[in-house]
Amino acid sequence: MSPESGGSVAPRLPMLLKAVLNVGSELELHAALQQIVDTATELAGARYGALGVVDPERGDITELFTSGIDAETRERVGRLPDGRTGLIGHLLQERRPLLVPDMSADVRSAGLPPGHPAMKSFVGVPIRVHTEVFGNLYLTDKQGEADATAGAAAFTTDDLALLRVLASQAGIAIGNARLYETARRRERWIEGAAACTTALLTGESAEDALMTVAEQARILADASAGVVLQPTPEGGMEIVAASTHDDPADLIGTVIERGSPVLEQLLGGEPVFIEDSATDERMTTRVRARFGPSMMLPLQSGGKLIGTLALPRRRGGPPYSAVDRLLASQFASQAALALVLADSRQDRERLAVFEDRDRIARDLHDLVVQRLFATEMMLESTRRRAASATETPKDLDELLGAAVDELDSTIQEVRTAIFALQQPPADVPATFRGRVLRETAGAATLLGFQPSVHFTGAVDALVPEPVGRQLLTELRGALAAAHRRAGVTSVRVEIDAKARLADGREAVRLTVTDDGATEAGRRGTTATWEAPL
Repeated sequence: MSPESGGSVAPRLPMLLKAVLNVGSELELHAALQQIVDTATELAGARYGALGVVDPERGDITELFTSGIDAETRERVGRLPDGRTGLIGHLLQERRPLLVPDMSADVRSAGLPPGHPAMKSFVGVPIRVHTEVFGNLYLTDKQGEADATAGAAAFTTDDLALLRVLASQAGIAIGNARLYETARRRERWIEGAAACTTALLTGESAEDALMTVAEQARILADASAGVVLQPTPEGGMEIVAASTHDDPADLIGTVIERGSPVLEQLLGGEPVFIEDSATDERMTTRVRARFGPSMMLPLQSGGKLIGTLALPRRRGGPPYSAVDRLLASQFASQAALALVLADSRQDRERLAVFEDRDRIARDLHDLVVQRLFATEMMLESTRRRAASATETPKDLDELLGAAVDELDSTIQEVRTAIFALQQPPADVPATFRGRVLRETAGAATLLGFQPSVHFTGAVDALVPEPVGRQLLTELRGALAAAHRRAGVTSVRVEIDAKARLADGREAVRLTVTDDGATEAGRRGTTATWEAPL
């Protein structure tokens, strides 16, 4: 029977069925592609096999999976075929199966590069995923009995038929593997974006926040570097944060000057995709020679351009796919929003600090300055009385004692103000209960433990604002006093909004109890303050 006939298909149907099952069993894309080329090589009885992955945008080969060729031979051959010349180029252009008995005798052949193994017969089959050509199977050197006319074994129409069936099933398997890989990559990008957002909203400085964005993006994109550029006053863009596998110091400060072809797009908030940074005429920086494929993505939110996220890969690295570009663009949008929110949070914290400082300044003016002025007047009066000799020593001693008491109270108020300044800044709570809890939480950083707080009654509804402010002042003073005493290991704060004064009026009572040592050597101190409601 002629080698062109289909009589040899039937004996290989079990092998074809097994091959079809095999190519559909792997979900990891690279493993699936290697399995497809190995299976096709065995099914067709070829010595060498290859599967070239085609870039749909550029029309060239981006990856090549081989069978029958060892690593040393692949390294000797070197670069990938360009996909535009020879039988491979013809198959890419025509997108139809190709059967060649003798490659050297075919006018479409462009020959083999130096170091490439000698090959004679050839068969090529496109692999389609849906309607798109994903890649091509190339098989060479049919193993078996020599053909009478060709002088060597050649691939037959039966081989071609089997390979077309296998390629059809491979397209389905590749489609599933691509969906699986895209889902996994999307999951990684989403997790990375969430981690980045969490880090930005936990209180990092502006410099650390930009570094977090650059590092997370570099890892997710498998880039050689992740850099963030921001506009300069001169109208250019400067690298302000960089993450690389080695020292990024030489990247920091690199400026894209005004007039650069790529700058107008970046300042306009447009993404820029570059196939080779080293040769692209739009790139003008001194570091461009180090990098190959690159993405430059705007960091903007609400129409505000924060900067640009650039993700260059090494020279000769794989180009970014359409999925890479989409996922990285989505990451950049979320990172920009997180940066804006982090900046807003820092503004709120600064505002809360300023409000705290204003409150403390009012406390110092209302309590401390007035007491100092009163004490000054008291001492001046004492000096005059002593000069006129109209007062007895006992009277003068009482006046001086009162002055000393006022100075002691003033010192206490100053210490209370200092204690309030040492508390961590945070947004001031709106409720009285929240402000009490904030004061005790701030005291915990100095005391070394958290004071216990107990409320009785609806304090937020019953305690008016003026009384609440005075209670907080007294509370700060009592906590500061507890901090000064030796051996304090516990502080209990009680606020009773159902208390009553001695005359029966409704009142709020603040009680602060600690177990510190007093000047008299006793353990435990209780301070109480009451105000009518």
